Amino acid sequence: MKEKLTLVYPRCEDVIRTKRLSALLEEVLEPYDVEKIETVDALHPLQNQRIIFAIPLGISGINLEYFRFLKKMRIDPTFFDGSVGGIIIDGESELYTKSVARGLMFTANKGGCSFPGRAMVEGTKDLLNYNIQAMRLDAGNLTAYHVSAKEMVKRVMAYKQMPKKRGNILVLHASNYSTSNTALLWDMVKEQLQYCDITEISLRNGTIQDCSGCPYRMCMHFSEKSSCYYGGVITKEVYPAILACNAMVILAPNYNDALSANITAFINRLTALFRTNQFYQKYLFSIVVSGYSGGDIVAEQLISALSMNKTFRLPPRFSMVETANDPSSILKVAGITERASAFAQGMMDVLVEKKQNE
Repeated sequence: MKEKLTLVYPRCEDVIRTKRLSALLEEVLEPYDVEKIETVDALHPLQNQRIIFAIPLGISGINLEYFRFLKKMRIDPTFFDGSVGGIIIDGESELYTKSVARGLMFTANKGGCSFPGRAMVEGTKDLLNYNIQAMRLDAGNLTAYHVSAKEMVKRVMAYKQMPKKRGNILVLHASNYSTSNTALLWDMVKEQLQYCDITEISLRNGTIQDCSGCPYRMCMHFSEKSSCYYGGVITKEVYPAILACNAMVILAPNYNDALSANITAFINRLTALFRTNQFYQKYLFSIVVSGYSGGDIVAEQLISALSMNKTFRLPPRFSMVETANDPSSILKVAGITERASAFAQGMMDVLVEKKQNE
């Protein structure tokens, strides 16, 4: 009996534009019992399901039916409760595919959808993004595209939560605790966490050197030793803590609609460890506080850098996104205590075995 899978495939009337994606889906989804949803009128809450979102984009990067889907998804905060998803984006440009994908992943995740690591596959106009995979497979770029999609769907179908008797959480930040609303919000969350061992590492000390793009062989040499040429706190403290943890929390205040320099440097330096240690079994959480707006942009950067690329899994509602400007003003935000408690409970639901968490 075939496993059931829901295909969310916003209709594009131009058959020529969807030809490549349709052929890929026909091959990749053949082993499954597929329910296809193509119009917004047919779209309904998709809870406790395995879902593949397949979005065809024209040269403009716009699919009008997809935006109708997106509106419906964003209105209901429980739209995807208990579901697991993956995304395939196929475009006629070298642009827009990833920005559409990470916006969709952020929306679905806020609605309760989990995503395994590397749960996004994109086909740009000329499939140049598959040059390396094609070389490794000794095949064409189109074949590499199909292989990547097939592997991603298998990860979606095989995805399971992995709670333990105690969660092991690594928290990375570059904040000044005396003035940081992000750090204060984390403290509110941390107070509610039970059955979790927590390690906090500051990346604020001014010694975080960014990756300078070492030659591949040099990077691999250090990677095989779980190290990096540039050393420092990243190799001495952060790398061992990542290997030991089953969840990583990034405290990410919004700096000009971007991650802070030290957090960005950490992500870049993570490549050396990633070459020989992938992170499919580790969860990603984040706390994002903006002075004005744009917290969703920062959360999406974490999604693309650490889940789509570095393979961390996204639990439901992985990020707590809030707005607070003046020092300590986060403490006065309406409902913040309740939301911090709910976020902590969501972390424990994922990380801690139910009998411990009751």
